Amino acid sequence: MEVNQQARCRELAKSSSFYNTVYSEIEEVGWDHLVRAGGDLSFLIFRVLDKKGRVHVMEIQLDKAYPRVPPMVSADVPYIFNLKWSMNSRLKNLVQQFEKHLEKLQGFWSTLDEIDRSLQIVDSKQASRAIPSRQIHVGLTICYSGNDCFIILFIDINDPRSLPECRFMGLGNTVNALRKTWKRNVDKWERDKTFLENLECLLNTQLPRLADEETNNHLDECGICYAQYLPIGDELGPQTGSATDYTCENSSCSKAFHSMCLVDWLRSITTTRQSFNVLFGNCPYCSEPIAVKINATKN
Repeated sequence: MEVNQQARCRELAKSSSFYNTVYSEIEEVGWDHLVRAGGDLSFLIFRVLDKKGRVHVMEIQLDKAYPRVPPMVSADVPYIFNLKWSMNSRLKNLVQQFEKHLEKLQGFWSTLDEIDRSLQIVDSKQASRAIPSRQIHVGLTICYSGNDCFIILFIDINDPRSLPECRFMGLGNTVNALRKTWKRNVDKWERDKTFLENLECLLNTQLPRLADEETNNHLDECGICYAQYLPIGDELGPQTGSATDYTCENSSCSKAFHSMCLVDWLRSITTTRQSFNVLFGNCPYCSEPIAVKINATKN
């Protein structure tokens, strides 16, 4: 993890026109948007907030012939936008195109959020914003035979409130009965109803809700080091092997961090303030104010 990413990039900028170009363009975008930069600046990760406050991560690969060769882009979206690029384009133009792309996907993500907040998702850790499908539990009240039943919903990215494609998974007559009930009620799907209401209407049953304990016990990766646990080693002192222990209080972000990683990050930012043993700064993802105790980490 870099102690001062901006200072390192500034030093690289002095060594060639490529580094100087990339450094100046990062400044245009804003250092608060930069999550990580590769050692040779050919790899950049930016975070961008959409209008709902959701945090999105965009990874950019730069060829040494940049900007003559356009950047390669990947992101946590179901499909990548068609990049418009010319010799006069800059990284800020790329970020602006990404922001416009995010606007087009707001309805799609609102539908996914509705599903994720209300229903039991199979392997919820893998249910990313880039996947236009969700596999949900049906519940033992229906699966009286003892076999697990699941439904895979395929959401239409361009028309997320429409009737989704549906695939039933399981064994025995229960799944066949569910499939028949769905087909019999398919005309009852209404756009002005919530996704949950429509599903339960078509299946003619109440689906199991997201358990509170599942929400509380979910262990996230650190938004800085991208690991669930700190490495094991004497140099980390009592924090060795620790899980993420700090969560951004912004409900639209709720990004998890290791306190140690967050302290190192905040110390690398010039706008961070310190009062006694507390660092005051901004979340690396959503920029909302955060405060972290230093004595929770190694000195």
